[in-house]
Amino acid sequence: MNKELSEVLKIYSTDTHESFTNRLAGSSKETIISIFTDLLTTYINDHNSSTLREYLTVTIAGYEHSEGKIGFNGFKQTSIVGGKSIACEAKPKNFNTEDLLDYKEGNRKRKPAPLNGNGNFTDYTLSRFKRDKKENPHMLVSGFTDGRLVYILEFPFKHKSFIDKLNKQLNKYFPSGKHTKGSFLRSANFDYKDYIFSRDLKIIFLLSKKELLKCKDYINRKFFTFLYEKST
Repeated sequence: MNKELSEVLKIYSTDTHESFTNRLAGSSKETIISIFTDLLTTYINDHNSSTLREYLTVTIAGYEHSEGKIGFNGFKQTSIVGGKSIACEAKPKNFNTEDLLDYKEGNRKRKPAPLNGNGNFTDYTLSRFKRDKKENPHMLVSGFTDGRLVYILEFPFKHKSFIDKLNKQLNKYFPSGKHTKGSFLRSANFDYKDYIFSRDLKIIFLLSKKELLKCKDYINRKFFTFLYEKST
């Protein structure tokens, strides 16, 4: 984090709004650009927060982002007059190239997992699965490298191989088929193999072949081949 951003953050958090605005007003254009760039870089590449990546995924796909923590991530109206709105569930993933560098330099034990169109449902339950099948939200799976968007893929939740993958994990965790209060499947996972053959799969965003090649080392080999063939 650069010194200017550090000072501005301290003023914002500990001083008055007037002091904060005066500090920015007294800064040069170049300083403001530097502060804003550093802030965005830090925020969008943060390991522990995917809020901005989620927002970009949802809005680029044409949905209105829902900021609440509970429920779906966004909605949009259908083209049919009086039709039901379509919900979406965003699953953004980010590959931080610094993690790969740390691994190569021996500062990290495990090699970071490449992007493979994966995602997960945290603290998943049978009741949530039942709700999701009923509502059939559109899944928005996205991948970033160092905060730069690489792809957004969209498909309906009820694609058979996708729900089969989730159902298998839930059945293993809840063998009785009944939910016990306070019990959750911590992570129900999926990847590109569970949905790329959906007839309703849409490519919302994808880098050009030239730009995609720059990310080749950060993407699962077979998934990269799929993306590259779809790119222009």
